[in-house]
Amino acid sequence: MITVVRAGPLTTIQDQGRPGYAHLGVPRSGALDGRALRRANALVGNPVGAAGLETTLMGCALRFDAPVLVAVTGATAVVKVDKIPVGPGVLELGAGSLLDVGRATRGVRSYVAVAGGLDVEPVLGSRSTDTLSGLGPARLVEGTTVPVGHERAEAADPETAADPVDELELGVWLGPRDDWFAGGELFEKPYSVSPMSNRIGCRLTGTALTRARTGELPPEGVVLGAIQVPADGQPLIFLADHPTTGGYPVIGVVDDVTPLAQARPGSAVRFRALH
Repeated sequence: MITVVRAGPLTTIQDQGRPGYAHLGVPRSGALDGRALRRANALVGNPVGAAGLETTLMGCALRFDAPVLVAVTGATAVVKVDKIPVGPGVLELGAGSLLDVGRATRGVRSYVAVAGGLDVEPVLGSRSTDTLSGLGPARLVEGTTVPVGHERAEAADPETAADPVDELELGVWLGPRDDWFAGGELFEKPYSVSPMSNRIGCRLTGTALTRARTGELPPEGVVLGAIQVPADGQPLIFLADHPTTGGYPVIGVVDDVTPLAQARPGSAVRFRALH
C-alpha cells in the first residue's frame, strides 16, 4: 500500500487511457506524457498499460508499507528517499521508506511507476483519472492510500527519455475549418504557452488569428490535438481530457501533442504545416 504524504497541486493516477469511447462522449484521457510513463513502467518491469502517478510541477511525497521497486521519469526534479537525494534509475525502497519527488526545474510532469502497478478499479478499461468528466479515481490528496498490484511483464528496453525544451515545433494537419481563417497566419509567428493550460487543453497567447468567415458552427466532434480557435483568436490545443465536441472552428490538428505535457508557461510554440 502507498500512502500519500504530500499530494502536490495535481497528482493523478494515469495509464495509457481509454480510447474508443468518443462516440459515447468519453475522451481518451491517460498520461499526458505517455512516453515518460511507458519508460517508467519498463524500468520496473510493468506491462506498458500499467497505471502510475502523474504529478504536476510540485511533485509529491509517498510512503510505502512494504519493499518495492520504483522509477521516476518525466520532468527534471530532485528525488529524495528518506530525505537523501538519489540519482536516476530504478530505486529499491524498503518498508516505511518516504519517496519525495521535488518541484520540477525543467518540464512540468513527473511520472512514478511502482513494480506491480497501481491496483485501483478500472473504468471502461482504464485506471486513468479524467479531470473533465470525473471518470476514474479521484485526484490524490494527503492521506490517500493506493494499493499496489501484481502486474509483471517480460523485460523491455525503456524508451529514450526526451529532455524538456523551451521552444516547441509542432506539426499540424490543416482542417477541417482552416478556410474560416486568413491563410498562413498560424505558421507566421510563435505563440506562448499560457498559465491557464491544463490536462484538458494547452492555451496559447500571441497574435490573434484573423477570421475570414463570420457566423457560428453547431457542435461537432473534436479529436486529441485539435486546434480550436475561440472568439478571441487565440489557439487552444486539446489534450488528453478534452471534450469530444466543440462549437468553435478547428483550424487544424497537431500530429503529436506529447511535447506539450512538459511545456512550462511561457514556452514558445511554433507550428509547421504537414502535407
